[in-house]
Amino acid sequence: MNITKREIDSLNAVLTVEVTKEDYATKVDDVLKNYSKNANIPGFRKGHVPMGMVRKQYGKAVLVEEVNKLLQDNLHKYLTEEKLDVLGNPLPSNDTEIDWDSSNFSFEFELGLAPEFDVDVKKKAVTQYKIVADDKMIDNQVSSIRKQYGKLISKDEVSEGDEITGIFTNEEEGIEKHTTLATDVIKGKRQLNAILGAKPGDEISLKTKNLFKDDHQNQTYLGVEHDKAHGLDIEVNFKIQEVNTREEAELTQELFDKLFGEGVVTSEEVLRERIKEDAEKQFEQQSDQKLLNDCVESLIENTKFDLPTEFLQKWIQVSGENPMTEEEAKDEYERSEKGLRYQLIEGKLMSDHKLHATFEELKDYAGSMIRMQMAQYGQMNATQEEIDGIVARIMSNQEEVKRLNEQLNSQKMLNFFKENAKLKTKELTYEKFMKEAYA
Repeated sequence: MNITKREIDSLNAVLTVEVTKEDYATKVDDVLKNYSKNANIPGFRKGHVPMGMVRKQYGKAVLVEEVNKLLQDNLHKYLTEEKLDVLGNPLPSNDTEIDWDSSNFSFEFELGLAPEFDVDVKKKAVTQYKIVADDKMIDNQVSSIRKQYGKLISKDEVSEGDEITGIFTNEEEGIEKHTTLATDVIKGKRQLNAILGAKPGDEISLKTKNLFKDDHQNQTYLGVEHDKAHGLDIEVNFKIQEVNTREEAELTQELFDKLFGEGVVTSEEVLRERIKEDAEKQFEQQSDQKLLNDCVESLIENTKFDLPTEFLQKWIQVSGENPMTEEEAKDEYERSEKGLRYQLIEGKLMSDHKLHATFEELKDYAGSMIRMQMAQYGQMNATQEEIDGIVARIMSNQEEVKRLNEQLNSQKMLNFFKENAKLKTKELTYEKFMKEAYA
């Protein structure tokens, strides 16, 4: 078998594969001999069917199958040995039908070649957000803790900040929901004014449009399904059963020990420091994800290279389970082009800087994830043998290994960007971060 490559341009090439009788004859004969031993043909005993009849009946089908196997095996081998970085898979490009009655065959395959390019992670600065917990957030957290561990005091009428227990009903919509809510969750001024001053036993008619600060709360407090919760615009009846105010708990050592363990927090000042520290650790995860996303977008925008667009559209058109029209393939390519560009950029960065996760790194990463998960459920003293057993089961599952590999590679890319990209740090509160980063 002879394979030759003809370059069309830097992104496209054609492989010509010459298959001679010597390449496939032995394999075809072996298959047909096996057929002759096992074929059930009327008039002949099993194992005594003449080879000529077997060849006449099955010969062409076997020839086609064996030649296609040879093509697949040798194309893969050729691409590997020649170190050709291709996009998609080779596409048959013969203009005419193959004459399977011939002895020798010639096949042509189109190749889409990966472009050559450089990646400069310092080309354009990317913002790295440092999210801080401000006094307002810490005050709210301290107040929340004091309310949560305070005591309820019954009241005769509703005032701002109270907690109300009652039943929302709407017979037509099938709503009958027993619930407890604070006046703080009410968004609409008219609805709030209707509730303030009400007493246990009172029934109030409320419009649900803008009743709560978030439409998802229609699910929580009214019991409606998610699809109905958004933009719900009906009237509900609310029968008040109880009104309570919550007396905030004192910040005592007993409360600190209950929340954080004995002696860990010893004063309100230490409590506020702990709240700030814990909050900013959680913020760091969001900041990191934003940084990773922004670095990816920046690299896609600022790393310029051409792609074998026409080839890729053709490949998309025929490679799926259901062939697409030319227009559908073009649309699909436009949707996936950005992702393909980043795959190439990421692949180059990982190759050039040796960032690919090793098997041992994956095992260690899986082990650390397991320890964290077990700690969340209070299992702090798992032995290494127990961890190793769980890791072994995970590593035997290809889907789990793929998922872990993607997570670890993302972490490696994030660390690489932190160490090598051109970053400008911006410090701001969580509220401002949400407005700026996800506006």
